[in-house]
Amino acid sequence: MTEVFHPQDALLIVDVQNDFCPGGALPIPDGHAVVPVLNTWIADAVAAGVPVYASRDWHPVGHISFTVSGGMWPPHCIQDTYGALFHPDLGLPDSVVKVTKGVRFDHDQNSAFDETGLSEKLRRDGIERLWIGGLAQDVCVLATALDARQEGFELFLIEAGTRPVTPEGGARALAEMRSGGVSIVS
Repeated sequence: MTEVFHPQDALLIVDVQNDFCPGGALPIPDGHAVVPVLNTWIADAVAAGVPVYASRDWHPVGHISFTVSGGMWPPHCIQDTYGALFHPDLGLPDSVVKVTKGVRFDHDQNSAFDETGLSEKLRRDGIERLWIGGLAQDVCVLATALDARQEGFELFLIEAGTRPVTPEGGARALAEMRSGGVSIVS
């Protein structure tokens, strides 16, 4: 796969955390199945000298997105808990750039670009194209992909490296990403 990467590329892994995998607080069906797929992409990115970025939800207790605070999600990815950790089998390199989101007290941050400074960091690193995978396809991956396009990055979704909350949501997300200029890679 290293032949797909260009010198101005980066790999962005979105929220592959314990709480989004089976047994977690907000499990995505087959969420863990993205790990071996993404590990192959991570290994190829490292071999090609392409930087790897990984976003994570990192919510404070009682976050505004939680049902207990009037939000739509059960408590998940609470700071410094096991559920907030990256999946233990995800092979992130030591050089990974971690992007922390979901820390605001006044609103949620589904996108890795939402007030994190990621677009500025990518531009400083000379990145023009992003390859993206992770969880969940119809929430945080969708928001991140569309924001990346709005920021002017060329974007490729690694379809096998992502899973939706629901099949219907996944189909809508794929259609929305396609119409937003995201290339879907099988």
